[in-house]
Amino acid sequence: MAVVHDWLTGMRGGESALEHILTLVPGSQLFTLMHTSGTVSAQIESHRPRHTFVQYLPFSRTRYRNYLPIFPAAIEQLDLDDYDLVISTSHCAAKAAIRSGKAQHLCYCFTPMRYAWDQFDAYFGVEQVGRWQSSMYRIAMDRLARWDMATAGRVDRYVAISQYVASRIDRYYNRGADVIYPPVDTSFYCPNETKSKGYFVVVSALVPYKRVDMAIDACRLAGVDLCVIGTGPEAKRLRLRANSTVKFMSHQTKEELRDLYRGSQGFLLTGEEDFGIAPVEAQACGRPVIALGRGGALETVDDGVTGLLVENDDAESFANAIRKATQQDFDPVQLHAAASRFSPAVFYENMRTALETLVHNHP
Repeated sequence: MAVVHDWLTGMRGGESALEHILTLVPGSQLFTLMHTSGTVSAQIESHRPRHTFVQYLPFSRTRYRNYLPIFPAAIEQLDLDDYDLVISTSHCAAKAAIRSGKAQHLCYCFTPMRYAWDQFDAYFGVEQVGRWQSSMYRIAMDRLARWDMATAGRVDRYVAISQYVASRIDRYYNRGADVIYPPVDTSFYCPNETKSKGYFVVVSALVPYKRVDMAIDACRLAGVDLCVIGTGPEAKRLRLRANSTVKFMSHQTKEELRDLYRGSQGFLLTGEEDFGIAPVEAQACGRPVIALGRGGALETVDDGVTGLLVENDDAESFANAIRKATQQDFDPVQLHAAASRFSPAVFYENMRTALETLVHNHP
């Protein structure tokens, strides 16, 4: 069995889901476009990922997205002829890996690639890369979108991480998709007797579409402290925007992250997410989630019960929701119970069934 992942350069939500898939298929061979050793978990490293020529290109470890236009050629060079089952975990090119004629291919799709379809400006707009580079990327992403659509048929069965992503798969690939939510370790992320210290928390890559700037502005308007956990190209700009009530933190261990969730007054999700693992982790720790009422948050946040959904994407609307949340009593036990539907046990059962059905129906 082969597992194909886009790239291995850090532990994020996609890599967390990959860990659980590798637990489900422990003897599989892992393939990827590129792999920066030491940036992923020991479990992932133990599968000795096989990489493509992208690994050897200049600055590929830090600027790999600059090579997006050649990812199609790289992923199509993977040799999967010896495998009768392929699982791709994909938000970019992995779903287009070429399997042998006898093999079946299940794609666990995090999302059709955002930058090639509907979020180009957030990644490669004029404000992000400059006018000349943006125009060049526009040409490249148009070609990448056509390739993405043309290769959608290489997958036998799509499984989406949310109903929201399933709708995107239907829109861009014209394919149906089952939904299996990503797993969250709700036995580890759980409430305890820790009292809230009054701050709100954001756990996010610091990139434009995550809208961490709006979380900073909202907390300033609401007069509450904010803890921002994450790294990314927006870090410098966000630090300049913030005042002394905002604390920035980089990588945290699972134990440290759990303590930060438990000590917070709530989690802020100001951008539109395909699912959002971190908000569910916070919810499992008994803390409410204040989220933009779009995308995957509509499937994880029960408005008024496990958090609050914000209709408008502006700082004042979020500030009002923060003020409301501070006046409302949320039941930590109820929040943890709600998060338990995303437990690893549920994920394993559903994914195992999806794989067995795929293999059973193969002629």
